[in-house]
Amino acid sequence: MTHKITEDCVTCGACVSECPTNAISEGPDRYVIDANTCTDCATCVDACPAGAIVPGK
Repeated sequence: MTHKITEDCVTCGACVSECPTNAISEGPDRYVIDANTCTDCATCVDACPAGAIVPGK
């Protein structure tokens, strides 16, 4: 299971530099996580000041 970024994302970019697999990129209205690259390490969850990163389906 990978993580996803919710609408609560404030596009600060804090999660991008913390991702060891470079699975996070800027989307049209918030950052997005590439499910094929994400290893579910949850490093991004701790880095997100808005609490916008949650476990995906």
